[in-house]
Amino acid sequence: LTSPLSHSDVMFVVGREQQKVFAHRCVLACRCQAFRGMLGPAPVGSQDSSNSVPPQGPFVLGNVQPEVFLAVIEFLYTNSVTLNSRIALEVLTSSVEYGLQDLCKLCVKFIKDTLNVEQVCEALQAAVTYGQVDLQQHCLAFIEGCTAAVVRTQGFRELSDAVLARVLRSDRLAVDELELVQAVREWAHVSSAVLERPVPEVAALPVRELRLPLLAPSELVTLESYNQQDLLIPVENIAAAWRAHALRKGSGVPSRLCRPRRGTRPRDHHRHLEPHAK
Repeated sequence: LTSPLSHSDVMFVVGREQQKVFAHRCVLACRCQAFRGMLGPAPVGSQDSSNSVPPQGPFVLGNVQPEVFLAVIEFLYTNSVTLNSRIALEVLTSSVEYGLQDLCKLCVKFIKDTLNVEQVCEALQAAVTYGQVDLQQHCLAFIEGCTAAVVRTQGFRELSDAVLARVLRSDRLAVDELELVQAVREWAHVSSAVLERPVPEVAALPVRELRLPLLAPSELVTLESYNQQDLLIPVENIAAAWRAHALRKGSGVPSRLCRPRRGTRPRDHHRHLEPHAK
């Protein structure tokens, strides 16, 4: 497909490399509505509709990797696809853009079968973006199984605030709350730099899911010290955690924020919170 094929009648120039990809117009148009629209005659009344002649190309696709585009073309010709961990998520993106549901299913299966610590957050972000509920659940279960390793990855720091908040709602995260707070702090500083917005602003949504009442008084003191520098956590959230200690119960704190996670290290005061956790 990267050299002129017999009777090929359409050429694409793909990626920064400007790689030429040759194909057959009839195959692409038959298999994919998006290509049918791209390769067919221009709509009547448009500037390019003279004589209803299909556009001749070449078609320049500068924003896609050649390897990714070739995977899409392979699927259109063979109804199968050769994937690897470098391109699977991008092929998934292309499958959604081109409306290729069967290719999308093949990508999801491959991603699920080859999921690893370094890529799981990127896969989760893609699953949420493209509404792949099954992949979302698979990714979350994977994260719950090795949370301590996942929160140290670059992918974790690149999650959107909404997806990070979704992860932090889980009771099954295998990590202590103090480590989660630190991971969210590092995530927030990266997001603040990338988005050029203040730390408290970018972190507002996920910070609501941090279970501060689970921390011991000495840990809250340290947390306050860090918080004076970046204002990551609203003062009222920390005050509510102190109040839970003073009253020896989770008074005024949502019950989910007093519930230990799977990886939470036991602390003496947890016994006062448990009756209020549902």
